[in-house]
Amino acid sequence: MATSGNEARPSRRFDAVLIDFYGTVAAGDREAVEATCKTIVETLELPVTAPEFAILWGERYFQAVGASNHASYRTLYQCELASLRETLASFDRHADPAPFLVQLEEYWHDPPIHNDAADFLRNIDLPVCCVSNADCAPLQSAILRRQLRFDAVICSEAARCYKPDAAIFQQALRALGARAERALHIGDSLHSDVAGASGLGITTVWVRRDRRIHDIGNKSPSYTVASLAELAALLT
Repeated sequence: MATSGNEARPSRRFDAVLIDFYGTVAAGDREAVEATCKTIVETLELPVTAPEFAILWGERYFQAVGASNHASYRTLYQCELASLRETLASFDRHADPAPFLVQLEEYWHDPPIHNDAADFLRNIDLPVCCVSNADCAPLQSAILRRQLRFDAVICSEAARCYKPDAAIFQQALRALGARAERALHIGDSLHSDVAGASGLGITTVWVRRDRRIHDIGNKSPSYTVASLAELAALLT
């Protein structure tokens, strides 16, 4: 059971934990992306392989997300839709992209959960905030389906910005009443999680999961782990 978040813990280094969801708590979307790209390539008879299409779409997708903060905010679904439409147009294909996103949307609503993450959330006795580049409805659906325990949830749709933007991390800290220097952020992206949190002075943990989609970041984390089970000693 979590504590209130503001109680003094002189023997502990951290008062609060921030944690990414997709790719860190939930299994990453690589399989869903690969399957979606395979369907697109085969259906529209594109002159590239599915992995090649995934790279082309991914570049436009990350550009769309990076340009969709604050006054220019667009939901993740809108970024997916716009970037896929642009990628198809580059092949002179102008099909409606929405039907191709069904499989990805199913993943966002009901992703598999890593066993080590479920155990971590069950056993941790610090307040925990989920900080996710996600639209609110699918994220809440995924959390409720798996009955995961978070003391606060901050999604990009609510913050109207995406990690690594500082504002989403600042909202998470406020939600837990925590100071940056006394917080730990855990995530699987060097670009979104490590770079964003470390910019505020938050200690960072990079969870180096297998089969993660290529990371565009290069910021060095405070700690690197292969499993959340490795963090027990750090948080006691």
